[in-house]
Amino acid sequence: MKVLHFEKNYQLTDKELLLIARKVGKLATYCRRVQDESSSIRIDTEKRNTQKNKDSIKMNITVELPKKTLRAESRKSSVLDAVDRCMEKLEPQVKKYKDMQGFSSKSSAKKGTKRG
Repeated sequence: MKVLHFEKNYQLTDKELLLIARKVGKLATYCRRVQDESSSIRIDTEKRNTQKNKDSIKMNITVELPKKTLRAESRKSSVLDAVDRCMEKLEPQVKKYKDMQGFSSKSSAKKGTKRG
């Protein structure tokens, strides 16, 4: 899995990068394909000059998987809040991808019990 991060008008600290990597790495627990070499995760962070401080940080996370691209976007006041919101949006998408591709442990267990 390749993780790329791009920043516009904002410099992520080492602590923020580590926390983001940890949170994004949790996606791999839902589907093994996220860990695959053919998969990549792109994180775009942008600080915007807005009248409202609550949406000054815009974050896009794009997960490119075989045959599918998942995406989440969030506008929050802090980077960590934006990552958390993006993860809330991505987790169901990854689970759905896993189920559609037939990678769930339940479906493989059912296949093993059917013998003809």
